[in-house]
Amino acid sequence: MQERNPKAAAPRRGRYTGAAAEGRAPARRTPLGNTRAAAPRRARPLYEPEPPAVPMHICPLGGLGEVGKNITLYECQGDMILVDCGLVFPDSEMFGIDLVIPDFTYVLQNRDRIKGVFITHGHEDHIGSLPYLLKQFNVPIYAAKLTLGLIRNKLEEHGLAASAVFNEIRPRQKVRLGCFAVEPIHVNHSIPDALAFAIECPAGVVLHTGDFKIDYTPLSGDAVTDLSTIAEYGRRGVLALLSDSTNAERPGFTATEQTVAEGVRALFARARKKRIIVATFASNIYRVQQIIDLAIESGRKVAMSGRSMVSNAEMATELGYLHAPENVLIDIEQINQYPPEKIVLITTGSQGEPLSALSRMAQSSHRNVKVGPEDFIIISARPIPGNEKTVTKVVNGLLALGAEVIYENMYDTHVSGHACQEEQKLILTLAHPQYFLPVHGEFKQLKRHAETAEHLGYLPARNIIIAENGQNLRLSRDGLVLEETVPAGAVLVDGYGVGDVGNVVLRDRHHLSEDGIIIITAAVDGRSGTVLSGPELVSRGFVYVRESEELMEGARAQVEMALDRALAESGRDWNAVKNHVREALSGYIYRRTKRSPMILPILMEV
Repeated sequence: MQERNPKAAAPRRGRYTGAAAEGRAPARRTPLGNTRAAAPRRARPLYEPEPPAVPMHICPLGGLGEVGKNITLYECQGDMILVDCGLVFPDSEMFGIDLVIPDFTYVLQNRDRIKGVFITHGHEDHIGSLPYLLKQFNVPIYAAKLTLGLIRNKLEEHGLAASAVFNEIRPRQKVRLGCFAVEPIHVNHSIPDALAFAIECPAGVVLHTGDFKIDYTPLSGDAVTDLSTIAEYGRRGVLALLSDSTNAERPGFTATEQTVAEGVRALFARARKKRIIVATFASNIYRVQQIIDLAIESGRKVAMSGRSMVSNAEMATELGYLHAPENVLIDIEQINQYPPEKIVLITTGSQGEPLSALSRMAQSSHRNVKVGPEDFIIISARPIPGNEKTVTKVVNGLLALGAEVIYENMYDTHVSGHACQEEQKLILTLAHPQYFLPVHGEFKQLKRHAETAEHLGYLPARNIIIAENGQNLRLSRDGLVLEETVPAGAVLVDGYGVGDVGNVVLRDRHHLSEDGIIIITAAVDGRSGTVLSGPELVSRGFVYVRESEELMEGARAQVEMALDRALAESGRDWNAVKNHVREALSGYIYRRTKRSPMILPILMEV
């Protein structure tokens, strides 16, 4: 027998009461006790309309159309929470920039409504911007034990750890803030204590996966991703799912971390009498434990290099996430007291960071480690998109010193911490959301994840949203509306400066990097308008003056003529004079060289 669709049977939302709910006319008892049909009288409502759906707002402020800088704001009935607060590292076009963080304008505008920030895990793209937010707004932090340890280390570098408000959370233990009830859900990732969040509010339930994969044989006795809790929420009803899209283009399943253990074990055997140097992320505590275990198997001592590696290892050991016998760990200063075949060195620099320990080894500038033919180096990480050139530069430097280097996909030295397509399908099927928003990825990855969801068949395309940073999504069981966008973008960090380098400065730096600069200096009599000295031309990054004397003399002559004409025509309008000189020299230089250096006139009025 064909099932009836209960939603199709009820053309309107609401509920019937009394006899009307049973499909009959209400009866009335007469004074004689007989029952007869009720006589028509004042109309009574037989249908109670259902109250309007409570809406919530989801505002992604980072992490969409990019890999990193993850931060999402949730709002319902005036209460707000944040999920994650990450950064992204600059690309090759961002000259001199150290970090890129989210624009916190909208967060600061609503600081009185924000109850807390929930952190999914301890990677930089999810915690790296917290110091810059806390300098402006001391929002309470909710995270798992190891994640809090990593955050505390980071905040200590900025002098903020003492004033920060830390709240440890655990899977299956709900946290209530305002109208929100947030339940942490354990997931597998490449770092311990990774969490997804079930965010309950009067509008419904939103599942925010964070970075995850499904590893059925995880390391260190870690539990498998808590699929049963996700399925339970799916049975109860999930309004929206926000899910990791990093590996959305990869079919199948992500390999287990056990693959790395076997691959690195084979490489340890292959190293034989050589010193082993392993580069990995400082936050990858699983990988560090693997390396320590393999060093113990092969009878080697373990040393660590890199400030973040040492501090994270100390913190993880104190919290019980890292285990090593005291006689195995040695100080970096002691490595030369042992033969090469007795040493394993764990270091930072897997992404080719210029100041990292591995980069200094490649440049022969590390204080304690001199790389040579007796070294066997394993880079246990894949380059983050954009870092390929810097990693290649480090590998070339190490190879030139005679070391044997294992990198990228040569062997099983690294597996991803992100779900591939089959795992993404499983989460979508278990959660069975009404709406789906792929997050954490470039547009092509978000698009592929959306296609995966659509191909499952139960989600209509109109309920799958590829959002952009800054979009304000108003969501309820009745539908989704895109409201006015909120401020969201990238803020550049250069040294101690936060946000003082913008597009204009970057454009100037890019211009300088391509064509160099010519500086014109001259002293002018403020009364008569005559040139007292100069003009002098200084070239940097344009041509080597001693080899281009003719060109520079011609340029000086052009400036002299332009300066005389401009002073005669414009008098003491120094901006007009500078523009005239700049245009004259620019035209001459381009005709002679087809280059367009930056031209900076400096006129000193005497």
